[in-house]
Amino acid sequence: MTRMTTAERRGYQQICGENGAMMVIACDQRGGMRSLLAADPAGQAAISDAVLADTKADITRYLANEASCVLLDAVCAVPHVVDQGILARDTGLLIGLDASGWDVEPGTGFRLSKLVPGIDARRVRELGGTGAKIMVYLRPDHPGADDRNLALLRRCIEDFAREDVLLVVEFLTYSVEGESKEAYAAAFPGLVEEGSRLSLECGAKVLKIPYPGTPEACATVTRMAGEVPWAVLSAGVDHATFLGQVETAMANGASGVIAGRSLWKDCISLDRSVTRERLTGVAVPRLREIQAVLARYGQPSQQAA
Repeated sequence: MTRMTTAERRGYQQICGENGAMMVIACDQRGGMRSLLAADPAGQAAISDAVLADTKADITRYLANEASCVLLDAVCAVPHVVDQGILARDTGLLIGLDASGWDVEPGTGFRLSKLVPGIDARRVRELGGTGAKIMVYLRPDHPGADDRNLALLRRCIEDFAREDVLLVVEFLTYSVEGESKEAYAAAFPGLVEEGSRLSLECGAKVLKIPYPGTPEACATVTRMAGEVPWAVLSAGVDHATFLGQVETAMANGASGVIAGRSLWKDCISLDRSVTRERLTGVAVPRLREIQAVLARYGQPSQQAA
């Protein structure tokens, strides 16, 4: 199993709270955030990077500064939140490497992950990042579906290892053409387990993964990961659902949370006064509920290892 270096361990400690559990606010989305700010394609297209930058700044100022870390993109959020003094001095910063959306492999329909040009380990350090996050799409039950995405993942892991910068590895699964909702739901726990295994084999040292679906699947991921900590992502489910998922994941070995939309998706608005009011009045109380769960299952041994 791949172990963190001293520098990576220090970065990991800085994205965790005092109890050693990750509590990262994810707001590196671009297309997904535009769809929340405007209902129709024309309205979404009219939302500039500058507007997204303001929205992400508000999420950082009013929500993420109450957590241990924020995950932002370098397209419109960083270095703005650092240079403008918006990011609190004791809040960690993960920088997302993945570009918005995906390409499609001709002939198969498999998703191909993309990266933001010019954002590598050295650039993350130059931007003041505590570390970075890469996301790849995986469909491990289809032979050949993941070859190019895993090759991309390996290159990124090698780059960050050379520079000795913390890298969080995220993967998402997806339904393939012709697959029913029922069939995909039945396959999902196995896809998360296999995706975790593939990511670990590539050398991942910290994982951000979808909720595996059951307590047993969470425990399987924990056994598989060994000393590698894993955080559960929210995938945009409602807060009550996610809170239950966090409880189950933490009770079965997870090391924290990297969550975005479940906390703030109904709090952001093109009216920044509304955003501020709802982030402080709705999103922060949600965060406190998650933090209360994390406090019961902190990971001090991993933090100090």
